[in-house]
Amino acid sequence: MLLTSVEAIGFRNLATRVDFGTGLNILWGRNAQGKTSVLEAIYALANTKSFRTSALRDAIAFGATEAIVRGSIERGGIHRELQMRLSGSRKEFYVNGKRESAVGYISQLDAVVFSFEELGIVRGEPAERRRFLDRGVVGLRPAYLRTIADYNRILRQKNRLLRDASEADDFDPKRASALRSTVGAWNEQLVELGAEMHRERVAYVEKLSNALARNLFGEQLDVRYVSSFEGKGDLGDYEALFRERLELRFDAEAASGHSLIGPHRDDLEVLVKGREVGRFGSAGQQRSALLILDLAQVDVYYEAFEEYPILLIDDIDAELDRSRIDRLLGHVEGKAQTFISTSKQDIANSFRSRAEIFAVSAGIVEREPADTAVDIASMDSAATGESEEI
Repeated sequence: MLLTSVEAIGFRNLATRVDFGTGLNILWGRNAQGKTSVLEAIYALANTKSFRTSALRDAIAFGATEAIVRGSIERGGIHRELQMRLSGSRKEFYVNGKRESAVGYISQLDAVVFSFEELGIVRGEPAERRRFLDRGVVGLRPAYLRTIADYNRILRQKNRLLRDASEADDFDPKRASALRSTVGAWNEQLVELGAEMHRERVAYVEKLSNALARNLFGEQLDVRYVSSFEGKGDLGDYEALFRERLELRFDAEAASGHSLIGPHRDDLEVLVKGREVGRFGSAGQQRSALLILDLAQVDVYYEAFEEYPILLIDDIDAELDRSRIDRLLGHVEGKAQTFISTSKQDIANSFRSRAEIFAVSAGIVEREPADTAVDIASMDSAATGESEEI
């Protein structure tokens, strides 16, 4: 799987087209010039979402009405042209000029990202770890995207019923009986879809565990899927257990005005020596844990398809020390096509003999000759800032 080129128009501060190398690609330059935005555009082209914001419409440049990202990919000897168009909250996807649904589009290119924003997978709320698992499952089985969408849609409808009932002043036994019947119909669909989500997530965590057992990156990490039904009954008969818990918790859900149980309450434990790294690990251990999870995800993808997804690493010098950088790049060299952003001249120069180097300035990306070692001081002296924004 190769991303051979990307063109971005109206996406953040980008107005550029760039042709990439097949191995390691390093984007470097001052802060606030668009390095992270290039990686975000690539990630969005692949996964239809951003790793920087929950609302991809935020990536539309200030004053623009739409953003377009195009990419050329090579996969299995077949060339394809991808395009994503953003207009407000609307997203449109195209393959070789033909409009595609999200499910049909998302299997074309897969990308794994390591960035500061993704650290929530290790130290943030359970929802971020659930999204990490679901992205991994979708990468292996794109149709799972529909399962997630259907589950969330039904959950919203059920929650609306529960909320309306809890806020009603004249809630009586007759209305309670009617509510139980109506909610029961939604619950049956939640059981069916929730069981599928449970099976897919558990199977994916097993694949991650197998990859982690190979001691990726020289550091041991363990993961464990934690169902919200753990200790409540037989998880081997998930559907029956889910129905039983829904019945038992009906009164509590009706009183609270929202759903209290289901796979949307599950979690993933990330452990170092049996301790949760998000709670007990240092900042360095948490960054390493995220990196190891990303590498495991890359390996799981390879086991399934005998090809690697592309790997994106944002602001590598800020998140990893030099020894980890060297080990990381040694691990992925000759495997996944890799895209790295950095503001450090010495990082770019040290890999110049085995990487394609790109200078990023004011949203424009330009390839540097292999024998050029550019001094960052010679780049756009007017560029300043602490972070990469629009």
